[in-house]
Amino acid sequence: MKKKKIAVVVLILGVLFFAVGVGGLYFEYLRREQAQRQYESLAALARESTAPETEAATETVPETEETESYVSPIQFEELETINPDVKGWLRIENTAVDYPIVHTDNNETYLDTDFEGNSSVAGAIFLDFESEPDFSGRHNILYGHHMKNGTMFKDIVKYKEEAYFKEHENITVYLPDREVHLKPIAVLYTAPEGIRRMTRFDTEENFQKYVEDMTKGGLVMDMPAEPPARLWSFVTCSYEFNDARTILYAVEVPEVEN
Repeated sequence: MKKKKIAVVVLILGVLFFAVGVGGLYFEYLRREQAQRQYESLAALARESTAPETEAATETVPETEETESYVSPIQFEELETINPDVKGWLRIENTAVDYPIVHTDNNETYLDTDFEGNSSVAGAIFLDFESEPDFSGRHNILYGHHMKNGTMFKDIVKYKEEAYFKEHENITVYLPDREVHLKPIAVLYTAPEGIRRMTRFDTEENFQKYVEDMTKGGLVMDMPAEPPARLWSFVTCSYEFNDARTILYAVEVPEVEN
């Protein structure tokens, strides 16, 4: 009888532990789904027109320097009311990467804080605090989590496949006053070394040597014919070894006219 009671207790404990485990997994799933829905709604907001078309808006206006000024397709004023840390919007054609970019005075806040300021396992896409917030510096470094559900920077690791690299070359960063078109030049995995975060360079020669050193040994490479004016890094977690990082390097290119 005593053995039977012990067996029943063990069985009950096993069921409880199983239920707790399943509950934890389900809660984690809900958190990831919530984060995904949030960014989907932000992307929808970013694509909405800033104002309905009216008869006055369609009238022919003489072309002047003022009327030719850049108008961003992203509603930055709306986004700034949600989070004043927003500095840009990143979109990689035919991928899940379609997110606002934030910037603050550290590299910890947005590891586990979403765009709306809530605690989130997905965090946000953020610019290194030592990169220039207007993206005018020589090295713009962007970070995003490698999420199992395919969101954030999960697609960055796919660039290690040559076919994917060549089929997803259209990267656009939208800013309030302009848009920047990028083309990937190299992808690799590496340790999170401090040298990968270098943003200040004394001379042009030092900068070009840095680009050469950082892209050396890339798994896939398509280096530009001309020396780049600026380097962009897209960094996410990788699993080739403990604490590995996958980095996609890109450079600015002129917009292709359709």
